[in-house]
Amino acid sequence: MRRYQIHFILAFIVLLFFACIILVLGYIPARATLLYGPPASALSISDTIEYSTRLLLHGDALISPLDPNGTEQTFRIEQGESVSSVTTRLEESAIINNAEYLYDYLVYTGLDTTLQAGEYILSPALSIVDIANELQDATPEDITLTILSGWRMEEIAASLPTSGLDISPEAFISAAQTPPQVLDFASPVTMEGFFLPDSYLLPRTTNVDQLLDIIARNFTLHITDDMRAGFSAQGLDVNQAVILASIVERESIQNEEMTLIASVFINRLNIGMTLGSDPTVQYALGFDSLNQTWWTNPLSLDDLKFDSPYNTYIYAGLPPTPISNPSLDALNAVAFPESSPYYYFQAKCDKSGFHTFAVTFDEHLANGCP
Repeated sequence: MRRYQIHFILAFIVLLFFACIILVLGYIPARATLLYGPPASALSISDTIEYSTRLLLHGDALISPLDPNGTEQTFRIEQGESVSSVTTRLEESAIINNAEYLYDYLVYTGLDTTLQAGEYILSPALSIVDIANELQDATPEDITLTILSGWRMEEIAASLPTSGLDISPEAFISAAQTPPQVLDFASPVTMEGFFLPDSYLLPRTTNVDQLLDIIARNFTLHITDDMRAGFSAQGLDVNQAVILASIVERESIQNEEMTLIASVFINRLNIGMTLGSDPTVQYALGFDSLNQTWWTNPLSLDDLKFDSPYNTYIYAGLPPTPISNPSLDALNAVAFPESSPYYYFQAKCDKSGFHTFAVTFDEHLANGCP
């Protein structure tokens, strides 16, 4: 009888042992998966069990913020910094309550392998789980603002909300009415025309005045003495040259034609002939709410009669200000235009973006599309 009792006790112990094994291998990882998602695929079975157990023992500490009323602060992860260093500094910075808890969660989920170096805005009002996810997407210190050739000021302003800069379109337009002092040599009325098309690498903290100054300095840097001499040779000061270049920019589709198009307008200016440029009318008309564009196209006969100093079908000479922001190619085309006898041009009928040029109005009419 005693022997049977011993066997029964041993069998019970064996069953209990296997039950514990099943509990460890099954329940604990399953419970951790339910609460915290699946473990990282790179974890071994033993590591999965270990870190699942750790997370369950941490309990609500993983989802409870250190301070629900905590304020944001900047936290930086250095390139090559270890995970343990990051979690330790987060605890020392009073952003999380326990470095070990965050470390365990990062390893369990595999997020320890995807931490990004960079700057973060974190808060003790975030839980450890939230912090772990925030550390996957660093906010870059610098952003790139791209200004396209031929954009008008409002189109640049419209690109700001998605640029990464904290500058509203309204603040930008308002500030651009007063050009920075670095542009005094050109005496512009506003910054329109002097936003040199380029890609600008800027600190995310750049304010509107700093932005305008950076762009203005870039413009000044690219206006060489040779270009100024070229403008003078055409009878233009820098501001007048920018105005004409802004028209050449909008009229040209193929850059290789810019110097020839510039020559047509210079020829017209020299004899007091109106420039007759559609883009100047488009600029005068402003935003086309129906087609959601600043450049109404096509223009109607009534549009061409729109009374504005920018309408170069009605008023001779240059418009009061630039109508777009010209590229260096357009500026160089005005400084160094081709020598030509032409006074007219129009788009070719093949939709190639190239133009036909004419000396007389009759030739111009003959070049019209059938």
